[in-house]
Amino acid sequence: MRSIPLWVAVPVTVAVALPFGLWLGPWSLPLWLAFIVWAEYFALGAKPTVLRVVVPSFLSGVVSAAIALIFTLLVGMVVGDAAIFSSGDVSWFIGLPVALIPLIYIMQLLPFAKDTGSLPFFNGLSMGLATYFIGTYTNFGGLSLPADSVLLPLITSVPAVLGGLLGAFLGWFNVAIMTPFGRQAPQPAETVVDA
Repeated sequence: MRSIPLWVAVPVTVAVALPFGLWLGPWSLPLWLAFIVWAEYFALGAKPTVLRVVVPSFLSGVVSAAIALIFTLLVGMVVGDAAIFSSGDVSWFIGLPVALIPLIYIMQLLPFAKDTGSLPFFNGLSMGLATYFIGTYTNFGGLSLPADSVLLPLITSVPAVLGGLLGAFLGWFNVAIMTPFGRQAPQPAETVVDA
C-alpha cells in the first residue's frame, strides 16, 4: 500500500478538524489553536513519542496561564481602576509579570518541559492567555461565571486545553495517514559526518 502524500494528508486532516470548530455549538473548539499545536507536533519530530512531551508541557502552560490570570485579577481587586493609560491597566502591568516569574521558573523543574518541552509549555501559556483575552470563551459550553469573577480564567482555559489535545491528535493523525499500513512512520534522515 502506497502512502498518502503530504499535499493530500494535510487537507484530509483539516477536514477531520472542521467539525470540532463548526458543529459543536457552544462547545466548538478554537481550531486556530489546534492547528498551532498540530504544527508543533511536526516541529518537534512528528513521532508519537513527541506526544509525551507536547501534551504535559502544553497543559502545564495552560494551567500556568490560568494561575497568572487569576493572580492578576486579584491584583486588580486591590489596585482597582488605577491607570497608566486606560482604566485598570496597572493591575495587568503588575500582576501578570509578577505571576509569570515563579511560573516560568517552575518550568525548569518539570522534566517534560525542559529542552524541547519549552516550546509546547510557552505555546500552552500563550494559548491560555489568548483564550482569555479574546473574550469569546467566557461562556464555554454553558460553563460560565460572572464577568468580574477572578475565577473566569478557569472557564476560558477549557477550550485551550481541549483545542490543544485536538491539535496533538491532528499531528499524530496527519502522520498516521501518510504511513502505509503495517509500517513505521518515516524517520528524519540522519546526517552522516566523516570524522
